[in-house]
Amino acid sequence: MNKAHSFPHLMMPVRLGAIDLKNRIIMGSMHTGLEERPGGMQRLAEFYRQRSSCGLIVTGGIAPNEAGAIVAGGARLSSPAEASRHRRITDAVHEANGRIVLQILHSGRYAFNPRSVAPSAIQSPITPFAPKAMTEQEIFDTIDDFGHCAALALEAGYDGVEVMGSEGYLLNQFTAPRTNQRDDPWGGDATRRMRFPLQVAEKIRAVMGNRGILMYRLSILDLVEDGSTFDEICTMAQRLEETGTDVINTGIGWHEARIPTIAAMVPPGGFSWVTRQLKLHVTIPVVASNRINDAALAESILRNKDADLVSMARPLLADAQLAAKIEHNAQDRINTCIACNQACLDFTFSGKATSCLVNPGAGRESIDIVQRAHRPLRLAVVGGGPAGMSCAATAAAAGHEVVLYESADQLGGQFLMAMRVPGKSVYGEVARYYHQELKRLGCRVKLNHRVTGNDLIDRFDRVVLATGVNPRLPDMEGLDHPSVVDYPGVFNNRVEIGAKVLILGGGGIGIDMAHYLAYDPSYQQESVENFLSEWGIDPTLKARGGIAGIRPVYPPNPRDITILQRSSGKIGAHLGKTTAWIHRAMLKHRKVRILAGITYQRIDHDGLHILDQGKSRVLGADHIILCTGQKPENSLLPVLQHQHVPTDLIGGADNAHQLNAQKAMQEGWQYAMAL
Repeated sequence: MNKAHSFPHLMMPVRLGAIDLKNRIIMGSMHTGLEERPGGMQRLAEFYRQRSSCGLIVTGGIAPNEAGAIVAGGARLSSPAEASRHRRITDAVHEANGRIVLQILHSGRYAFNPRSVAPSAIQSPITPFAPKAMTEQEIFDTIDDFGHCAALALEAGYDGVEVMGSEGYLLNQFTAPRTNQRDDPWGGDATRRMRFPLQVAEKIRAVMGNRGILMYRLSILDLVEDGSTFDEICTMAQRLEETGTDVINTGIGWHEARIPTIAAMVPPGGFSWVTRQLKLHVTIPVVASNRINDAALAESILRNKDADLVSMARPLLADAQLAAKIEHNAQDRINTCIACNQACLDFTFSGKATSCLVNPGAGRESIDIVQRAHRPLRLAVVGGGPAGMSCAATAAAAGHEVVLYESADQLGGQFLMAMRVPGKSVYGEVARYYHQELKRLGCRVKLNHRVTGNDLIDRFDRVVLATGVNPRLPDMEGLDHPSVVDYPGVFNNRVEIGAKVLILGGGGIGIDMAHYLAYDPSYQQESVENFLSEWGIDPTLKARGGIAGIRPVYPPNPRDITILQRSSGKIGAHLGKTTAWIHRAMLKHRKVRILAGITYQRIDHDGLHILDQGKSRVLGADHIILCTGQKPENSLLPVLQHQHVPTDLIGGADNAHQLNAQKAMQEGWQYAMAL
């Protein structure tokens, strides 16, 4: 068997309109935050060039006019001068034998822009500005602006455009009764609600002729009340085909939907069943999207005829060479996206440039280049967790002679505990990738090796302590009580936990602990059927918006769990913007109680003694689990300093305050890049 064809469906060429694609992997649109930054076009050119091995790249959303920009003054394409700036991007992609289309996105009421417009003057729950209802003349002008933007995209060298009609942006706002309450030719029944987006597609097709790909991103499951019905969506798809649309990309859920669509707790490929149903109603190609992060999964979606192409966005942040590695049967070398959102979407919604937890160099390809060291160092990295793995791999890639010491029998550090949490099994892929990559780079990895000073003295030019953290214990009496256990003891199965549990600490570890204990081990959290049931999604596609009238069904919680925290704010206050609400919702589903603003007093045979709103209480429990923070583990530092060994600290060994894996991996990468 030719190994290059292990994924024959995925690597099969396809023709879209007049354009040939070399494979069926589409790099989905991501707004990187570089679009508006000085020097951003140069950085984007290299960012996209490195990902040109996929069949087609879709840019981040670019507005067709000022009102459509995501933020005031945001990226738009409305003049020849702006088109000329894009030439740097298209030239770079074409020189790498790639294909790229511009996504035209009008934000509508989602704009963080005081000039925002919408079909009706209904404010979005996720933006601060109430939109102005568009006049009929403004609608006609906007249709012309979409057409003008498409013409400029071709002038700039793009291979076509994707029209953003999903995720609750302007075109999607017109199709849904939730946001379109007009009673004129542009609103009312489904036919009139479709009129605006269909005329946009018709205009673009007329302007482009047969010179470029016209892809429409269609919301096939709104997941909001008063969204479109699936019958309306299928009719819309058929009408788009009649307008000359070449391919339909699929979108799942509006940004304001209270159902996760791409986070780690969504089963991989969890929405391809909807794409399969849409394919029955059109003859043009359909693209599957959302939580497709694995070559075998993508191949199965195509093989099962759930879709004709697959869209991967964040996976190409994690590994720019994903498609090339699939083509050359090197899928074991793919740096897998773990759907954490910590450095991609969370950065985007915080106004930062997009990056990636497992690939800290993402978005910085033109300014942070791993170069061979002029004077290679003998480098010891102590600790094989996130910071240590990232540091060792980056230093080895630069030609340094690296030895990585890890006291456990495998790499991963705290990832090995995280992967035990329901929905986070994919975190194990990080350790799998780095194990392979370090071996390829010639880094010596010594497992089951607890380092002493004698291992390091006079053998290395520098030593990096990436030894991570230890649990921080609260200052209270009774921590030696048999009911008390720290979080590593639970995650590492050193203790069999009883039916009534108190978790002290409402940060990320406490929340993960609650998820871990709140599911029966036999419950298949990654089952698509269970996911749909737990989040109230209609598997028959008969409910309006995919959720109307559907009551979620939550599996029973095998334990009585209470999370307590000293601060009076929300639990998970420092978790990411795009996932914190999901964790809180899941705990509510599981009937996990939350007590905030608590003062811990002591633990004894009666239980945990606390002050709650100034009143003394005693909470009985089978086990009291300490998730009360972390402190640096750097006990080797004084020994090395005494022997004058040049030593540095990274990750949790340096500073454990509000530590997360993204910070740890970025620090490891930054340290190695600076050597």
